[in-house]
Amino acid sequence: MNEHLRSQSGMPASPNTGHSAIAELIHRIDVQKDRLAIRLRSPGTTKLADDIALTDDRLLSIPWQKPPSKRFRQILLPHGSSRKEVRPERPERRLRLVSAIARGRRWLDEIVSGSVTCAEQIALRERCSIRHVNMTISLAFLAPKLVRAAVEGRLPRGINIERLRDAPAEWSQQFEALGLNPQ
Repeated sequence: MNEHLRSQSGMPASPNTGHSAIAELIHRIDVQKDRLAIRLRSPGTTKLADDIALTDDRLLSIPWQKPPSKRFRQILLPHGSSRKEVRPERPERRLRLVSAIARGRRWLDEIVSGSVTCAEQIALRERCSIRHVNMTISLAFLAPKLVRAAVEGRLPRGINIERLRDAPAEWSQQFEALGLNPQ
């Protein structure tokens, strides 16, 4: 489309042509179920490509489909469960989990870097118990595949902060303790 608009407007065929210059040539864009109808301000040619055609001298019709509103997610399945039986964790719970993992990593970094000397300092600053700090820091040691699944919303319902805190140190045992397949 950029090439077509450049040829019709007399703009040089340069990759530096800005979006604003191209936008000035477009009068209106109608989003339809199966196509985009772009009405141009200046006359165009009759054919641009095999699937992009001008239906009159100022209307460009491009085949298009709306992307699905929900993206399919491959949920990590517990042993012996089918895909139909498992639902993903709710978004608000997923947000709490991902935030807790990030907080645990941040607190661990503070201890490792020496900006704080112990979990007690973090507990005083955050107004929580030392146990809470230690349990949150334990989330920093989760298997990367578990963290990725949490971020992408692929953990099954029931795998939450409480279940992931104080997980075994060995990553394969974390999946085993949760009853999940590591794929």
